[in-house]
Formats: sequence, C-alpha cells, structure tokens
Amino acid sequence: MKVVIFAGGLGTRISEESHLKPKPMIEIGGKPILWHIIKMYESHGFNDFIICLGYKSYVIKEYFMNYYLHNADVSINLKDNSTEILQSGSEDIRVTLVETGLETKTAGRLKRVKKYIGDERFMLTYGDGLSDINLNELLKFHDSHGKIATVTSILPEGKFGAILTDKDNNVKQFMEKPKGDGHWINGGFFVLESKVFDYLNDEMDDVMWEDSPLHNLTNSNELVAYKYEGFWKCMDALRDKVELDKMWESGNPKWKNW
Repeated sequence: MKVVIFAGGLGTRISEESHLKPKPMIEIGGKPILWHIIKMYESHGFNDFIICLGYKSYVIKEYFMNYYLHNADVSINLKDNSTEILQSGSEDIRVTLVETGLETKTAGRLKRVKKYIGDERFMLTYGDGLSDINLNELLKFHDSHGKIATVTSILPEGKFGAILTDKDNNVKQFMEKPKGDGHWINGGFFVLESKVFDYLNDEMDDVMWEDSPLHNLTNSNELVAYKYEGFWKCMDALRDKVELDKMWESGNPKWKNW
C-alpha cells in the first residue's frame, strides 16, 4: 500500500528553520522529520512512499538521491575519483518524488499524484507529525467500517500548565500541559479508498484538503474518525522542534518503534 506525504508547504510558522529548507527536512536528532515519518510507516510494513513536493523541492530530492551513499561505507580512490560501496545500511524503501507546484494547496497536491496511486487504497499524512500509533490497527479499523475515508483524531496537549485549587486557593494539583479542552482534532494519518478522488473532481489547486474535500466526505457520511489517545506531536513551531529534539536525546522517543 502506498503512503502519500504532504511535503510542499512553506512552513511559515517555523520560519527560523524553513527559510533554509522545506519544513519536512528540519532535523530531529540529526535526521529530517520526514525520515522519522517514513521510518514510522516502514516499521509497520509500509515502504512505498509518494512525496508531494513544492517549496525548495530540490533539498528533498538531493537528500534521497544521495541517501544510499550517505548510509554506506565507501572506499574512494582520490587519484581517479573511483568509488566502491563496501556496505550500505539503506532500508528497502521506495520513494516517488512528485513536483506538485510551489503555490498548490493540499487538495491540489493530492489530486496531482493520483496517476501514481492508481485505483488502490492508500494512506496519507502530513510531513510534520509524529506518533506512536499502530498503523496496522488503523488499517483494521478502516476495514471494519467500509467507508471511503478514515482520519486519525487526537486530543492535543494544552499549551499551558493547569492549576487546581481548593476553596481557599491552596494548590491541590499542578498539571504540566494536560490534554486539551475535550475537542478532538485532525491528527493526519488517513486511510483512503481510491473513490476519494471523486471528491477532487473540480479545480483543486487553491483548495485545502481539510476544506471542501473533507467537508463533502463528512456530508456524504463517508468519513470516520479513529480516536487515538496515545502519543502525537506536530512540529508546528520552533518550540515543538526543541521538544522533539529533547525527546530524541532522552534515548526513548515515544514515536520510535524501529
């Protein structure tokens, strides 16, 4: 089964890094977050990826074009520049890199990779979200309801710590970033049948996937939420990158299951 990853946006909310590279190439623990996402899927048996490119696409192309070499032991004869690959640690992963336009929005990007997906079901996610979700369990859930689309919904952490007090204002409990206000949000990690492209028939280049396509799927009763209460983290801003780096440096990042 193919996995489509949106990786073409400008990443303006993390411009401290994204002015130099596309957001999915911002590193967590020395590796692009895109690599972490691919490894998440690969660890569950999904190894065929379609990457929707846009902003600074050449950075992503150059990374994967040189991936085999960068993960290999190499002997180089400096006299004639001949090389010999001694051993490579590269994984059995296929990556299809598709130029989907600099200004194209996410629905348009998805529509533009249809020819590489064909009539098969596929998975879809964003190039900035990490989770410890069991993707095979997500697929089983999708199979169980028979609808066109499944979206993973999550309860995000609150932005601030919470203080609980008694009637005399004595602090009884302090909670660092508890779960949000009870509203489930789109966490990505979709499973989609090929019929989803029936909802992308119009001109889509200026349409977000989260707007009319998901709204129309909802109105048709073809979108089901897989509620997941485990770890999920979106690298939306620099502070999120710092937090993810700290998790990786701890030696036990919650999303690492490989």
